Amino acid sequence: MSKPFLFKYHIAATVLLLFMYGCNIQPLKIDTHIAPAGNNIMERITVPDGYARIVADSNSFGGFLRYLKLKPNGAPVHYFNGSIKDNHHVYVAVVDMPIGNKDLQQCADAVMHLRAEYLYTHDMQEKIHFTFTNGFRADYSKWAAGYRIAIDGNKTKWVKTAQPEDSRAVFDKYMEIVYSYCGSLSLSREMNKINYDQLQPGDVLVRGGTPGHAEIVVDVAVNKAGKKVYLLAESAMPAQEIQILTDPMSAALSPWYEQGSAADQIITAEGTFTGDQLMRFED
Repeated sequence: MSKPFLFKYHIAATVLLLFMYGCNIQPLKIDTHIAPAGNNIMERITVPDGYARIVADSNSFGGFLRYLKLKPNGAPVHYFNGSIKDNHHVYVAVVDMPIGNKDLQQCADAVMHLRAEYLYTHDMQEKIHFTFTNGFRADYSKWAAGYRIAIDGNKTKWVKTAQPEDSRAVFDKYMEIVYSYCGSLSLSREMNKINYDQLQPGDVLVRGGTPGHAEIVVDVAVNKAGKKVYLLAESAMPAQEIQILTDPMSAALSPWYEQGSAADQIITAEGTFTGDQLMRFED
């Protein structure tokens, strides 16, 4: 490597570091708080010094999220068509969950997928329901009873066209309809607003809109002073696997995010929110 090239390299690196620190964006250490052999969030992502995970019942939504199976450490995120999303320090882990081969599971859809998967695998199918953007409520129990959704313009109704069946294939088809007609706007209308200081696993940061964005809290830890840190997961456009996000604002904490005040901006790896956009599903 020539001296002129080395000089140019060092100048470019210095400029990049000055820019990052000037913007309060710190260079990330990808292996921070990562236990490579871990198979799920609980095992793979370690808590910062002085923190401990908050108590969460293993049968709760929050408990379910903590034990989401992860792909092997270093695995890339795949889009719905099989192509690979470059990391660029955006994510530290990939959830091992099928997303299908259609451009459907995007940001809010990933949140609904996780919620529905939790209820389905815990035999609470009667609680699975989502509201379309036009206000139509789609209950999985109705779908499993053989009813299908007929859409004519903005008019939506149930029509009995199939035999009753509750199977994985039927559930997956129902979720495809949910992904097609729900989004961040409908999700923001359906969930309950929660005070930021009450944050817990399973809560969702939602910026309702067309387009909007949504990221889900998959774990929370707290220190003796009562300060919380949390992990965020998301999908995005185009449809892609669910990923555990890095924290671009803190190399020391990443992938954990430090809870501030509700009015503070929450700058995530792929979105921006405020604490007053925190929401929660009804039990």
